[in-house]
Amino acid sequence: MKLFTPGIWRSLTKWQIKVLLASFAFVMVISVLLYTQQLANELIQREKKIVTFYADIYKHYLSDVNANADDFLFLLDRIIPTIPFPVIFTDAEGNPNRPFSQFTLNIDVDTSLAPERVKIEEKKLVQLLKTMSETYEPIAIKDADGMILGKIYYTNSALIRQMQLLPYIEIIIVSAFIFIGYIAFSFVRRTEESNVWVGMAKEAAHQLGTPLSSLLGWLEILRMNNDDPNAVQETAKEMEHDLHRLNTIANRFSKIGSEPAKKRENISDIVEKVCSYLEKRVPHLGRKVSIVRNLEDDIYVNANGELIEWVIENVVKNGVESIDSTSGVITVNLTKSPKGKVIIQLKDNGKGMSGPVRRRIFEPGFTTKKRGWGLGLSLSKRIIEKYHDGRIYVKDSVSGKGTTFIIELPAIS
Repeated sequence: MKLFTPGIWRSLTKWQIKVLLASFAFVMVISVLLYTQQLANELIQREKKIVTFYADIYKHYLSDVNANADDFLFLLDRIIPTIPFPVIFTDAEGNPNRPFSQFTLNIDVDTSLAPERVKIEEKKLVQLLKTMSETYEPIAIKDADGMILGKIYYTNSALIRQMQLLPYIEIIIVSAFIFIGYIAFSFVRRTEESNVWVGMAKEAAHQLGTPLSSLLGWLEILRMNNDDPNAVQETAKEMEHDLHRLNTIANRFSKIGSEPAKKRENISDIVEKVCSYLEKRVPHLGRKVSIVRNLEDDIYVNANGELIEWVIENVVKNGVESIDSTSGVITVNLTKSPKGKVIIQLKDNGKGMSGPVRRRIFEPGFTTKKRGWGLGLSLSKRIIEKYHDGRIYVKDSVSGKGTTFIIELPAIS
């Protein structure tokens, strides 16, 4: 259904989503109430028919002098006790018949013959008759001439009362869970937002670290080769690249939180550009790692080039930092699938990840490093999935053998 597409939800504000969820919850509550009420009404009608049948039996045997007394006693002993709700049989004026135990059903009556107890029971039954009459009109038992011989008072069974209360109990319990969940969610969200803000500052420092350390290295090389014009020129060119890199980093962070501008980009050139840049600067990160590329030419996507570069850098850097051996290799494959998907595979031969780490690798603030705040991959996921309608995931990871990341993007012609 189009209602549940990610694009629809992204276009809604926080308050619009809350209103939609509240409306959905309200409709669900009303539906439960109406359905339960319908079931209760059906049971009430069924019980009313039983009472009417009860009254007809008494009318028949009280008005017909030729009625079989044995049949009447059979009904009293076998059928009438199966009635599941409270019933009181009274005289024509509405007074309880005696003995009370024989003219009541599903009512706790003291069978003691002590006069004071009889008065107490009668008072209790009179009060109960008043309550019953407020719920349902008593059924009058009349003879053939229309004279009232007696009345039958009744009220709802325990099952009906429970069904009528059930929706309200459910609403209270669900509301309590929602309230507790909302408080917990708000706390987690505030904590996460705090971590994200601190992490963004740390991530900015982390991103700036590579070009800055690289600039320091080039500066040292410049001092060592200040008499060689060619070396100075080459070093100055590389320093210029790092300065452009600093400007790129500033632009990247300015795009987070707003919808970035996208255009037709050659993803092959973007991947090659990132790999070439990092390949020269990996030694400055304290690693000896080669980056092997297998890239198909001229594959195009609708994307923001700077943000896609950021994603690839994050994944490659994570791969570099996971490599402990002196002969690290990161393999980058770029292909276009027959289904119109651009597939970027980034594989390293690092230490790999355990199952729990793999499940949490894209969570904001999660990291296994002594340094860093774990925002690189979470930002990468946001860039790929929210801004570019793509997908990023860990294809496989084996302890001691390395990890493979997959980035999927929609291809264009």
